[in-house]
Amino acid sequence: MHDLIPITPLGRTTAQIDRFKGLQISECPDWALASLAARRNREGDTATAAEKFLGIPLPDVATCATAGAFTAFWTGPQQWMIEAPHDRHEDLAAQLKAAVGDAASITEQTDGWCRFDLQGERCHDVLERLCNADTRVMAQGQVTRTRLEHLGCFLICRTKNSHFSVIGPRSSAGSLYHALTVAATSVV
Repeated sequence: MHDLIPITPLGRTTAQIDRFKGLQISECPDWALASLAARRNREGDTATAAEKFLGIPLPDVATCATAGAFTAFWTGPQQWMIEAPHDRHEDLAAQLKAAVGDAASITEQTDGWCRFDLQGERCHDVLERLCNADTRVMAQGQVTRTRLEHLGCFLICRTKNSHFSVIGPRSSAGSLYHALTVAATSVV
């Protein structure tokens, strides 16, 4: 049997955390991700089954919803990304598929994306230099798809004015991290 060592999107064995005055940027590798897309004419079945499994209704356009271990965020018409702690939901895609059956298509996304959390009063100063999302007006639970340093990313407002998650392509984690830390250095 192989003895594999898990690595973070930045290629380390532990998550990278950088602290600046009024800001912390954290690599967040401990989240399982799965996409959920309702099949044609099965939107109602998908919504009912997903709510039963997640404990929350699937969120509306440009929003996210959290209950217990699960967060769901809207990614497109009748499409959502579901996230949960990896240590308890390593097989999130399989769990979700068992819950929704053939009403929706489920795709494992954990190793396709990376997540960086920005926390602190200087979040806006960094994000406004990197993307066109107006983070100062984003309310808690709002989500947008934006370009951040030429990369298509999801931006989630976890706590208004003080906590945002950037979810971007894992293959570009180093570039995304570099952009975030360079912008942070320039504003602090």
